[in-house]
Amino acid sequence: MGTFIQLVVDGLSTGSIYAALALAIVLVNQSTGLINFAQGGLAVLSAYIAYVFVQWNVPLIVAILIAVGISFVIGGIIERLLIRRFEGGDPDTAVVVTIGLLTLVTGICAFIWGYNNRQFPSLFPLGGINILGATVSLRSLGTFLSIVVIMLLLQALFLGTKLGLALRAVSINPRSSALSGLPVGRLLMVGWGLAAALGAIAGSLVAPQLTLTPGMMDTALVYALAAVIIGGLNSPIGAVVAAWAIGVLENLAAVYVPFIGYDLKIAVPFILIFVILILRPQGLFGRKVVVRV
Repeated sequence: MGTFIQLVVDGLSTGSIYAALALAIVLVNQSTGLINFAQGGLAVLSAYIAYVFVQWNVPLIVAILIAVGISFVIGGIIERLLIRRFEGGDPDTAVVVTIGLLTLVTGICAFIWGYNNRQFPSLFPLGGINILGATVSLRSLGTFLSIVVIMLLLQALFLGTKLGLALRAVSINPRSSALSGLPVGRLLMVGWGLAAALGAIAGSLVAPQLTLTPGMMDTALVYALAAVIIGGLNSPIGAVVAAWAIGVLENLAAVYVPFIGYDLKIAVPFILIFVILILRPQGLFGRKVVVRV
């Protein structure tokens, strides 16, 4: 029983890493209607920006806030100068552009800071506590609680604020939104800026656990995309719950399913995607989209 609880706790901790990135992907999709494959690279860039300020003896929390602000500006600039040129066209083209942007941002990080692992300080203290026979690190617990707070704030943004409703309207139908008087261009910039800022928070939460490298988010991005598909592209809660489920089921399958083991546990999220897409294509928490033709 103690082993089972430890596997669940470790799975929730790992799932929180996936959830941090999944929330940023959901935010971009809710704001612009796109799936941003560059989100992992932008999160890494933001973490490096915070790291630079920490090296200048700026307090960690201040460094992260500065990185969040800079990332917001970078996200808005990327939307205005790059993504906007492809908006209104084939969505697949814009997705390919975000993949190219991921490669570019990762290359820039590697060129400036190199590929050496760097230790990023944690917002949360070292040490752990014992819960039902399982050891829970304070760092993992802090990351878990931070993800819960961010998830609830995003859900409140999209469902309970005028800005959130405007962002959703623009992502669904930009032309009708413009005719209704909404500043579509400005809202798209805000959406990308918010997603980049959220990526900065995600990078700062994840970097202490993974160590800071240009490819830090590559594997997490795959799992985050799986969580978004399973949970629902339009549901922050769904993305987080799915990310936690992936982390837990991976750990359990690696130990209790002999033919999977640790070598094949990466197949778990893809099996879940296959099952969910057959039973509920919009995701566990997603909404069906009705298109008038």
